[in-house]
Amino acid sequence: MRAIQVSRFGGPEVLELVELPDPVAGPGQEVLAVTSVGINYADTHAAENSYLSAQELPFVPGDEVVGLLGDGRRVCGFTAGGAAYADKALVYPAQLFDVPPGVSDAQALSLLVQGLTAWHLLRTSARMVEGESVVVHAAAGGVGSLSVQLARLWGAGNVIAVASTEAKRQQALSLGAHCVVDSNAPDLTAAIREANGGKRVDIVLEMVGGRTTDESLAALARFGRLVVFGMAGREASTPIPATSLMIGSRSVIGFWLVDCMNADAAGMVVAPLTELVGLVVSGQLVPQEGPVYPLGDARRAHEDLRARATTGKVTLATGS
Repeated sequence: MRAIQVSRFGGPEVLELVELPDPVAGPGQEVLAVTSVGINYADTHAAENSYLSAQELPFVPGDEVVGLLGDGRRVCGFTAGGAAYADKALVYPAQLFDVPPGVSDAQALSLLVQGLTAWHLLRTSARMVEGESVVVHAAAGGVGSLSVQLARLWGAGNVIAVASTEAKRQQALSLGAHCVVDSNAPDLTAAIREANGGKRVDIVLEMVGGRTTDESLAALARFGRLVVFGMAGREASTPIPATSLMIGSRSVIGFWLVDCMNADAAGMVVAPLTELVGLVVSGQLVPQEGPVYPLGDARRAHEDLRARATTGKVTLATGS
């Protein structure tokens, strides 16, 4: 089978198209004929071994797949131990969900890492309540676009979308954001407060790091929550003295989806995912489809993702 393999750590240039033996199913597993693969920003960190979990060489990146089981079912879910960037992948059929008619591969894939992350950012970590103000960074991306919609659907009083281009900001408005902020604003704290009528904000969902984290923290209201779930900017934030959080009773909360999978898969994965699928089928949630790259163009997909040149869910298609 064809697969994308990483044999040395580095940037997008280390992603190589190779021929590998077909995977062999173990107990409870089945080999899935992959049609589409989901790409997440964490995959770019995995390639350079800079993410939260260390990688061992060589490896095939990725965790999300859509494909066909031996009985013809079209399903979506996580692979059994990674290795998603390939024509075939090992899966546990009992842990997959059937893709409803009318739902595209990209839409289904967007509900896994990105959909579950958006759900938990608002429900589990930020514990958003109706009427609160919510700032969503990278609002046109996979997690961001879903977070904007869910925050609005669940009654946020002011959804402030932060994005780097006018086109991305307009997209966020079309998804339900009340107002938008340019992520390149010289004073991001002031820009966020201005978008909230001059007031500080209740919740910030942040995955950039560096200046973005620092200035978002400064924009929090009393009892405000900054939820950090990524480090896309690859820039360290200023250390936060514990005493500085006491003034204003502010919270900085970390989120990593892996912890949900390790804790209680039924309650923290299956139940939220079931709700998300229902919202898509009912038309209340519209996952944003991003660019589709042939499997052999995984390098270009990572380059574009790191350059913030994409919106929505980025995928690889095995049939091209």
